[in-house]
Amino acid sequence: MAVEMRLPAVHKHISLAASQSNRDDKHLVVPGDVITSDTGFMRGHGTYMDEDRLTASVAGEVERVNKLICVRPLKTRYNGEVGDVVIGRITEVQQKRWKVETNSRLDSVLLLSSVNLPGGELRRRSAQDELAMRDYLQEGDLISAEVQSIFSDGALSLHTRSLKYGKLGQGVLVFVSPSIVKRQKTHFHNLPCGASIILGNNGYVWLYPTPGQQDEEAGGYYTSMEPVSLSDREVISRLRNCLLALAAHKVLLYDTSVLYCYEASLPQQIKDILKPEIMEEIILETRQRLVEHEG
Repeated sequence: MAVEMRLPAVHKHISLAASQSNRDDKHLVVPGDVITSDTGFMRGHGTYMDEDRLTASVAGEVERVNKLICVRPLKTRYNGEVGDVVIGRITEVQQKRWKVETNSRLDSVLLLSSVNLPGGELRRRSAQDELAMRDYLQEGDLISAEVQSIFSDGALSLHTRSLKYGKLGQGVLVFVSPSIVKRQKTHFHNLPCGASIILGNNGYVWLYPTPGQQDEEAGGYYTSMEPVSLSDREVISRLRNCLLALAAHKVLLYDTSVLYCYEASLPQQIKDILKPEIMEEIILETRQRLVEHEG
């Protein structure tokens, strides 16, 4: 029987004073905690009144906007905002629309009028387009899209009118908590390690080989089915394990943190990255580099 043994390693002292001070500034509460006894505040989401005291009903961070107090949960389903980049899976084809699962409370909606036609044609959608909807997207397809608007019941309306959105081809889908995906100007990144990443605000992260020339005539529906080389598959597998390690330690996900974690994991084998002690070493080194980068 093979037994794996690791000798004790000397950990470098890592100063996280800057990040610790930022963490202390946040007012974190658990259900039942009294937020304030002042009756001048208004009750928002995640709170309730208990004998004239405003009390938290969920675990999370207290947010105050003028006289309104609410608690943002640390772990919740995705609450979409207009402009968010999301990754979703087609669950149903309906009349002039697709239903998309995006990790939110309700299925999102992608209208036929909100997608590019092949060839980038600009015209009204006809009955022929409606009959050909499954030629564009069918059940089980993965797509990247942007939140266009939010319906009154909270469901999201998506669009894929830009060529950077559309059907996703070969790659790996990673599920993380939406709360650890950092909001940025762009969520599409070509990493220098040879792979690309789409960080969906809804907690779905897509890893795929960096594409060559984009075929604009396809209108976002062409997916390359060329075999992926072994080196690309190894890079994607390493990135996938790095994402899971970052998510397990609640580190914010954005291009810099993912790249630093990837570089810190290079001395280790891909299969060893998710071992608890090795994962801790990689995350400690990543956090140190992030603190130095921000400082």
